[in-house]
Amino acid sequence: MGLISEFREFAVKGNVVDLAVGVIVGAAFGKIVTSLVDQVVMPPIGLLTGGIDFSKLEWVLKPEDPATEVIEKVSIQYGAFLNVLIQFVIVAFVIFMMVKAINSLRRKEAEAPAEPAAPTTTEALLMEIRDQLKTGR
Repeated sequence: MGLISEFREFAVKGNVVDLAVGVIVGAAFGKIVTSLVDQVVMPPIGLLTGGIDFSKLEWVLKPEDPATEVIEKVSIQYGAFLNVLIQFVIVAFVIFMMVKAINSLRRKEAEAPAEPAAPTTTEALLMEIRDQLKTGR
């Protein structure tokens, strides 16, 4: 029973749940970035370059041969790689901006002076005695 209870304790810890939420949100964010690149960023770039569809760009190493029974084209699809590279740059920039914002908040917290601690009862009594001695009572 020790292994099962240890696993249950591990699985319900906050860090595991936070990690799961992060993975799910990250996957959804990846789909958003893919859509942004494929459907928003690349069409204007293709228009500026004369209607080139970057996802179809490839370097053919071995063309198709309809005369043979096995029709296989071997190619390096560098256009798809360019799309993925642009997606990476967008994701990296967004993560950079998030980390920058978090670091800025942390610096502000560190710069804010902490309130002085309230004096203990002994210190309060000693300050009262000091004040009475100053006034001459």
